[in-house]
Amino acid sequence: MPSVRKYRRETTEISCCLKYLLFSSNVVVWTLGLCVLAVGIWAWNEKDMFSNLAKLTFIALDPAFVLICTGTITFIIGFTGSVGALRENTCLLSLYALFLSLLLTFEISLGILTFVLKDKGWIKDQATEGLRAFIIHYREDPDQQNLIDWIQEDWLQCCGIDGPKDWDSNNYFNCSSSAIGSREACGVPFSCCRRRPTEIIKNKQCGYDVRKEGYPVERHIYERGCLRAGEDWLEAHLISVATSCICILIVQILGICFTQNLRADINAQKSKYH
Repeated sequence: MPSVRKYRRETTEISCCLKYLLFSSNVVVWTLGLCVLAVGIWAWNEKDMFSNLAKLTFIALDPAFVLICTGTITFIIGFTGSVGALRENTCLLSLYALFLSLLLTFEISLGILTFVLKDKGWIKDQATEGLRAFIIHYREDPDQQNLIDWIQEDWLQCCGIDGPKDWDSNNYFNCSSSAIGSREACGVPFSCCRRRPTEIIKNKQCGYDVRKEGYPVERHIYERGCLRAGEDWLEAHLISVATSCICILIVQILGICFTQNLRADINAQKSKYH
């Protein structure tokens, strides 16, 4: 009876499955980051911000700037992970693991900080200041305008910070603006208006004069402030938000572990032939 040879996988052999899993997943991350970065750059270019950087106010709240930063970070992480895995480059893989570790540390620290400060009013104060900045600069930045309109109309269905009266902070909606001919004086943006059942096209002038004295009681606008609406939304979706955060952390931890294993295989393979 002929003997049968049994082949055993060398312990120094690089796992192709692990290698191409890291490569393919990071190509998706890389592409996504590139798309986000391109959208952010396009938005800044449309606002002509590159030649007028002096116009920047509250840059951290500028949606286009946030997209540029997020896209850049995502692009760099995806690039180092995909190219490092494909080329079996331990330097790029080490850099990729470092980036993921820093991001993971930041996210965990942010979560702990949020939990510690949730009852001390700091988070609410930051949210209030952010919403106030959006309201004050509503007509100055189209991106911030679109963002606050989406928050008020589509996401939270609210108006202002604590209510419609907060729109008095904006120069166009301030009641005293009627003296200089502002048609929006003592009003609110259209995103504060409730959509009527028979309404097909949203009336952009539905918020005119709704805060004037003597206006009919039925104003057809959201009376609840966005701060309270945000707290209610978070309480209602706490489990899904927490689950999503945990899943993201697990994916990052697995990415770090897979990268370390791949680096160990590559180093072992190199030492075998040297």
